[in-house]
Amino acid sequence: MRGLGVRGAAGLLAVLLAVSLAGCSDSGGESGGGPAIGLLLPSRAVPRWENSDKPLIEKRVKELCSDCTIVYANAENDAASQRQQMNSMITRGVSALILDVVDPKALRSSVRAAQREGIPVVAYDRLAEGPIAGFVSFDGAQVGRLQGQALLKGMGARADGGGVVMVNGDPSSPNAAWYEGGARAALRDEVRILKSYNTVGWRSENAHDHMSAAISTLGPGRIDGVLAANDSIAAGVISALKSARVSPLPPVTGQDADLDAVQRIVKGEQYMTVYKPFRLEAEAASAMAVALARDNDIDALVTTEVDSPTTEDVPAILLDPAAVTRETIGRTLVRDGVFTLDQICTPKFRSACDRAGLTR
Repeated sequence: MRGLGVRGAAGLLAVLLAVSLAGCSDSGGESGGGPAIGLLLPSRAVPRWENSDKPLIEKRVKELCSDCTIVYANAENDAASQRQQMNSMITRGVSALILDVVDPKALRSSVRAAQREGIPVVAYDRLAEGPIAGFVSFDGAQVGRLQGQALLKGMGARADGGGVVMVNGDPSSPNAAWYEGGARAALRDEVRILKSYNTVGWRSENAHDHMSAAISTLGPGRIDGVLAANDSIAAGVISALKSARVSPLPPVTGQDADLDAVQRIVKGEQYMTVYKPFRLEAEAASAMAVALARDNDIDALVTTEVDSPTTEDVPAILLDPAAVTRETIGRTLVRDGVFTLDQICTPKFRSACDRAGLTR
């Protein structure tokens, strides 16, 4: 994936606030009023989609365009369902689409159908194929590098030639290979990759099965660290390690800063997660979709360009992720208002929070 340089989060936020999007046009939209914007999210297996992205996008679209409406669908990780949902939105005449694609190849024909009907498609978080109008995500290679670098730090002396199991994401997701490539770049020449698995659906139960197989094949003593692609996968990995009575637990990575993952980090079961400021991502995609729905250009929003397997020079916004460990929860997630101390430090985790320095 090619980029032309990325602005920092503060700079992007200033651009989003500065771009004037006042006043919705009268054209577009299924009801004949303000524009209708379709929002297609991929699953409920990963908590962020329903808990963070959906409400953030809905809120920001309404702030930018008070008479815009959101038409929402969740594909439950099924490409055929998402294709049907998208085709239905095209038929209903939405003015723009925000698509977090389940399977880029399977949805390519629907993206082309949207273009034929004059409906611009903003690829959200995952790079869709076909003639998309824009792309908003985080730098996936950097996500993987942060995971790999943190894993090496967590392994300590064992990072010198130690054994690592990689439990990667869903192979149908373009982000999975992006993350894995970044992680392998960080781990290369430092450790031995003993086993590597792809996790269909990013599901915890599938990750549990992979980790159980690795423990059975390798023996727990050879596993010095686990590169888990996201927090749902990390949950399955840690469950399998605990079921096998592995103690102490090896460092395990994650991604998405799910609340239960943050609590595992506080407790010392998960070593790190990658924090991706979803608010910035949601605001960028909302601004891009609203502008496109009004037939405005998005040049003032775009920070880079990327190439997909089908399309070159896709206008894009790639944001910067950040690694979070127990030591940095307060100055990242709490400071940014992702979670309050009360949400993290429930009575069950109060003593662990005290040990981590997370006090009111």
